[in-house]
Amino acid sequence: MEMIKITIDGRELTAPAGQTVLQIALDNGIEIPHLCDDPELKIYGACGMCVVQAEGIGKLLRSCATVATDGMVVHTHSQRVDQARKVALELLMSDHSGDCVGPCSLNCPAGTDCQGYVKQIALGNEYEATRLIKEKIPLPSCIGRVCPHPCEKACRRQYVEQPIAICNLKAYAADHDRKAEHQYVPQVAPATGKTVAVIGGGPGGLTSAYFLARKGHKVTVYDAMPKMGGMLRYGIPEYRLPKATVDDEIAQIAALGVEMKNNVRIGKDVTLEQLKASYDAVVVAIGAWTSMKLSCPGSDLNGVWGGIDFLGQVALGNRPAIGRSVAVVGGGNTAMDACRTAVRLGAENVYVIYRRTRAEMPAEELEIDEAMEEGVTFKFLTNPAEIIGENGKVTAIRLQVMELGEPDASGRRSPVPVEGKFETLDVDTVISALGQSIKADGFEVLDKTRKGTIAADEQTFRTSMEGVFAVGDATNKGASIAIAAIGEGGHAAEVVDAYLNGEEAKYVKPFVSERQVSAEDFKDREKLARAVMPKRPAEERRRDFLPVDLGFTKEQAMAEAKRCLECGCHDYHECSLIRYARQYPIHPERLGRRETHPSYKEEKLEVIQRDQGKCILCGVCVRMCDEVAKQGLLGLVGRGFNTVIKPEFRDKDVASICGSCRKCAEACPTGALKLLI
Repeated sequence: MEMIKITIDGRELTAPAGQTVLQIALDNGIEIPHLCDDPELKIYGACGMCVVQAEGIGKLLRSCATVATDGMVVHTHSQRVDQARKVALELLMSDHSGDCVGPCSLNCPAGTDCQGYVKQIALGNEYEATRLIKEKIPLPSCIGRVCPHPCEKACRRQYVEQPIAICNLKAYAADHDRKAEHQYVPQVAPATGKTVAVIGGGPGGLTSAYFLARKGHKVTVYDAMPKMGGMLRYGIPEYRLPKATVDDEIAQIAALGVEMKNNVRIGKDVTLEQLKASYDAVVVAIGAWTSMKLSCPGSDLNGVWGGIDFLGQVALGNRPAIGRSVAVVGGGNTAMDACRTAVRLGAENVYVIYRRTRAEMPAEELEIDEAMEEGVTFKFLTNPAEIIGENGKVTAIRLQVMELGEPDASGRRSPVPVEGKFETLDVDTVISALGQSIKADGFEVLDKTRKGTIAADEQTFRTSMEGVFAVGDATNKGASIAIAAIGEGGHAAEVVDAYLNGEEAKYVKPFVSERQVSAEDFKDREKLARAVMPKRPAEERRRDFLPVDLGFTKEQAMAEAKRCLECGCHDYHECSLIRYARQYPIHPERLGRRETHPSYKEEKLEVIQRDQGKCILCGVCVRMCDEVAKQGLLGLVGRGFNTVIKPEFRDKDVASICGSCRKCAEACPTGALKLLI
């Protein structure tokens, strides 16, 4: 056999004469991107992804169609080659309308595989569901109870009737796993010898610790409070999130080898500089623990609480003396937690003061409904004008009556005072739940934003101190929801891991293809009611701090999970097209508005579904059916831009032939073909 020598990317290789450049590269572990090449098929050269540059040849070569010659010197990467691949990918993706992942996952700040774990619940496999969840969220039982579920706001089931109860299903799977004899335990990589200090034991810090520990690093979490959990423990009431649940999930993180040290205050017990000197990296996740104060007169009177301070005291086991009547100022979930907690502490009259209408309240609808059921009175379109007191103690609150004016910067109509119109409520306690800010004592060395938060690069999470990273509510824009801190904690762990390995890394949101839909696309779907979470009666639950939600049964959970429309691509994890789109950062939108092929799904072969929106006309399926299967059931129909791939029917045995063959679907590089059986 005649042999030749060829150099690819500086490696001198020996190969049989007659082989293509792509064949030789792949045989020697050198990846050249390709979509239309398959070892079972004849050379085609359609996709343009496999281009390479050969010394002495002016044009780029398609490596799948170029037979190597002796002495050839090939470069698989260069500015010219990479640019050509980017253009090819942008052209392909500009006409690709399939969903890589479901909109639920895209709207989750942690990027959780919602569709994946919901499907596993539908199959009755809670263990696998938990495994998928914990690839992104180490505290799923907690988050499943408290998250305002942005995933559900994007769920396309709403075009049929109501979104999937994704958050409740998360809690169901994680609860089942926590109580199971054989719990899911993530794999931990061999010890690296590297050490990391995480400052802050809330959701962001615990998430960073969890993922860094899984990568083999020795992690120690420092927290100022008596127990770990951050706002999950000290900012969310027991009736929503039992502390035993928090304890369970933190214990699972500790079991990975994470050391936890409580009652440690930075700047008092140890300095940031000392931790930086003792560890290879530091992650700051101190959260936002300072309640924003009311700006009206009387805000310093005895009996005026910050929402976080009030909830924290109750979480510590204290029972603040709040009297018979309580006013809670604010419209978010913290306000709902505060007013419902006041009810449980025995207050007879509890008011929520909110300057807009219910329609503008940022709190979850469910929280508002449950507060009303428990006897809370909502005073909409009112705003504190003055807190009145005697002998330094709150006795009443004077409210300015408001009306809605023009929309503000956020699009909500701005509340404006109704001149001369006021209302006074006799109250013993006023709780301010207007928002949170950070207390950065001990972190003076780090640069801050104009808002006073820690300045951290949004892609690398680096602070102004080398080797110190920061995530969560304490950074940049300030306080947000717990799942956002978890998302940042996970992304930061990837960056910190690279840093510990001497590499530079940054988090870049992965490129995905997204499909635009409307209710018209789902008009043929059967309407199925959303599962209703069983709850304790309001009259009973308002008297104690026992959990309100009773949880789904297995039957309820499986039935609810089966409502999922499975929007994401079945071939996402194997799709070559999206893998290359991430290797070569692309921007198809720069090509502007272009005519695209119609997007529809075809199931005429009964056993194979063809999604025209995902098809890139590489021809692999047609050639596989013709050259390998010897059936010729698929063909290119039309000319030029209007060319599409269509099935050809010849006899009644077509379905059985395709069902046993499956080669076209297995070879498709984009998930355009899906087996239905």
